Amino acid sequence: MELRVEDWGLVLYSDAWQRQTECFNELVRAKQARESYVNRIVVCQHPHVYTLGRSGKDANMLLTEAQLERIGAALFHIDRGGDITYHGPGQLVCYPILNLEEFHLGLKEYVHLLEEAVIRVCASYGILAGRLAGATGVWIEGGTARARKVCAIGVRSSHFVTMHGLALNVNTDLRYFSYIHPCGFIDKGVTSLQRELEREVPFEETCGRLVEELRQLLEEQIPSAG
Repeated sequence: MELRVEDWGLVLYSDAWQRQTECFNELVRAKQARESYVNRIVVCQHPHVYTLGRSGKDANMLLTEAQLERIGAALFHIDRGGDITYHGPGQLVCYPILNLEEFHLGLKEYVHLLEEAVIRVCASYGILAGRLAGATGVWIEGGTARARKVCAIGVRSSHFVTMHGLALNVNTDLRYFSYIHPCGFIDKGVTSLQRELEREVPFEETCGRLVEELRQLLEEQIPSAG
């Protein structure tokens, strides 16, 4: 089993989407042909952009095209699950492109694993985070009126191969979330590690912690030989 980590740096969303799709298609093709392939954990950041998933509602974007242009942001309708979300500098975006069958995971278990990795990263900074029933992602004080999302998750799976993934707010400019109903919610907030800790968080450090947690959790799914 090869699990490769790739850091694409600050990359336009359109370019990352194209590269993701190419990696995804190649993995599906190689899997069906029973050829060798690479599982990937891709990390990156994007310039200001909003993405609307298959089940998303256009009304959850509160700006016109002209207003989007004025704040230097773009909008993409994409092929993942979920509603609308924001990506921008200071946000850690992670795109695992994996053969779930190799890790003995169904889609529901895979999303749970992504959430668990982020929950552990938050814990490493002394932040208590968790899940919220009926709302995919990672939340702080999820069961209260102060519920706020620190990480959004939206994935696509076909032939048990994944793309898209998660977006963890590290040092994100949270003002950009005020222009949407994040993930379709109008009664819950958004936060970042920076806001919770009241200090800037070393981005590469957080990236390393997330990759390590994901790698460990994925490797735990593979039965030991013998």
